[in-house]
Amino acid sequence: MTPLRLARFLARAGVVSRRGAAELVAAGSVRINGVPPRGPGDPVDPARDVVTVDGRPVGLAALVWLALHKPPGYVTSRRAAERFPSVFALLPDEPGLVTVGRLDVYSEGVLLCTTDGGAAHRLMHPRWQVPRTYRVAVAGVPSPAARAQLASGVPLADEAPVRPAAWRFTPGRGGGMLELELCEGRSRILRRLCAALGLGVRRLVRTAYGPVRLGALPPGGTRPLTPRETAALYRAVGLPVPPRPTLG
Repeated sequence: MTPLRLARFLARAGVVSRRGAAELVAAGSVRINGVPPRGPGDPVDPARDVVTVDGRPVGLAALVWLALHKPPGYVTSRRAAERFPSVFALLPDEPGLVTVGRLDVYSEGVLLCTTDGGAAHRLMHPRWQVPRTYRVAVAGVPSPAARAQLASGVPLADEAPVRPAAWRFTPGRGGGMLELELCEGRSRILRRLCAALGLGVRRLVRTAYGPVRLGALPPGGTRPLTPRETAALYRAVGLPVPPRPTLG
């Protein structure tokens, strides 16, 4: 099996976050085959090495990758809001399960969930340019100036402009459907983009995150990712594909 950095191994095992791994190592709580590690970057071969924390052996938690069709009216944080439940009420109770980015409470669509926090972080980071595809039902029609901004970059107040990797507008009654592909995930970026273009948002659906498509998954439903989807996600962010089967 491909070796992992100790910090990532401990995070995957559900023991501590990658940041907290350095504190555990510094406190002398961790051993690899009975030997104190030099630091959180030491390699661990999960198939051969025995890692202990305070004398107790730890192993990798099941590697889980799921696609959730987030319905509107749910928050993406683990803690429910005063008026809205958490998407984690729709997910299995897996240790270390996190969402890959967020969708605001009124938005819907595909939301990736995984126990691999390191891969989740990379998938969210703009460095890796992982595309997200959206369909936005809008009130209004983009003006010629708005269309020019979609091609060159839509300015946002006090922030860098947003430039969709691709976009298409299909007119309809009272507005139309704006389809966009973005490679970043700033907070409420699509709603702010539409506001900057003078468009109202009637409905916002994320239809794909990288190679994973929403398809016919019903609202509130989940499905495990296929091996091909999982491998494509790891390759997209420069990580080795885990050789062990993933669980969903």
